[in-house]
Amino acid sequence: MLPRAVLLSICGCLLLTSAQAFVPAPARSVPPPSSSTALCATYNNVFVAGGSKGVGRLVIDKLLQQGSKVIALVRREDVAEDLNAIEGVTAIVGDAFDQKTVENAMDGCDAAITTLGGSTQDEGTRIDYVGNSNVIESAGILGVQRIVLVTSVGCGSSREAAPEAVFETLKEVLLAKEKAENVLIKYYTNSNWSIVRPGGLKSDPATGNAILTEDNKSIGTIHREDVASLVVQCLESPKTERKILTAIDPSIESAMATSAEVEAFLL
Repeated sequence: MLPRAVLLSICGCLLLTSAQAFVPAPARSVPPPSSSTALCATYNNVFVAGGSKGVGRLVIDKLLQQGSKVIALVRREDVAEDLNAIEGVTAIVGDAFDQKTVENAMDGCDAAITTLGGSTQDEGTRIDYVGNSNVIESAGILGVQRIVLVTSVGCGSSREAAPEAVFETLKEVLLAKEKAENVLIKYYTNSNWSIVRPGGLKSDPATGNAILTEDNKSIGTIHREDVASLVVQCLESPKTERKILTAIDPSIESAMATSAEVEAFLL
């Protein structure tokens, strides 16, 4: 059994959207992309749910850098004000628990990314399931076929990758995320969806060594900025459509890293 100190450290990293795990990114100005960069963007208007902090906030930066415009749904007025000060971002204040609010915000977009998630301390209805399901349903109603759902290692087919003690600690969160995955997989068969499951998250600068893999038994540490880069690359690559991918960084040593060599998914 893992020592308690190691277990608590792993749990804090693995939970994708825990309030304790996230370190909000400071508001910053992103330089507008050059005309040559803008031509690289496959999707012009990308809806982002969960973009107020953590991976979602970094996803916004990466989308802007490649030339996409971003429509972000956020819950707080101050966050919306900061995001709206950035060229290329339209932030809308609303609650992802309300499906119609999500649908109205997404209207006019040609792709959607959701990194919504909650904490182990949350009670009652979980944003990990309901919020993500509302994004998926809204995309279906509006005909937005390209969807990237960011969940976590420990969901679905990656259940065995998470150490037992970690899974039990995060069980309610992981099962809620898994339910959202199942909605996307089972009922939106005409959508060009992708699911990205990061391993343990850290807020250090990007290493540039992170990978996506189809190996659902893989787990390891990864920095949030690297996750954001992989999510946007996943969005842009047709090879990732209807794929479930794990995001890890083989260059980072951690207590729960996969010991075997992991084959990278070629984007």
